Amino acid sequence: MPADSEPAALTPLPKTWRPFGVRAMGIVLVIALYGLTIFMWFAFDDETRAKFTVFQKGTLVFFGLLILAVVHALTRSRVEAREEGLVIVNGYKRRDFAWEQVVAVRMPPGAPWATLDIADGTTVPAMGIQASDGGTAKKAVRDLRALVAAPHGS
Repeated sequence: MPADSEPAALTPLPKTWRPFGVRAMGIVLVIALYGLTIFMWFAFDDETRAKFTVFQKGTLVFFGLLILAVVHALTRSRVEAREEGLVIVNGYKRRDFAWEQVVAVRMPPGAPWATLDIADGTTVPAMGIQASDGGTAKKAVRDLRALVAAPHGS
């Protein structure tokens, strides 16, 4: 029997998958945006800066914090496999599933991230495994499928 036809060893638990590309772009985006904003502020002369009202400055700070909150939500997405089940964090929402609740793991061609089929008939996006990560995402889906298919103690 060829070596590659043997069943693969299960991924040791706990295991966490996080999207690399999304985190990298989020960090670059925030640094570039904040850097550009600070550079532009100091590029204005004193007279131009003095024309900004407190409300306008507050609006800029508000949108800066809003962008930071959105990027933080995207970059904190993850899939955690633990002995007791899966933890899916998408943005600021966390969902916990026992292994028995997860029926299948899917990531069809063209899908932006993996999805979980749940025993109650619903599907849950698993944004911690992003298709944009290429081979890493495919391996993560294979590993997660193997974990879902493996018998788990009650």
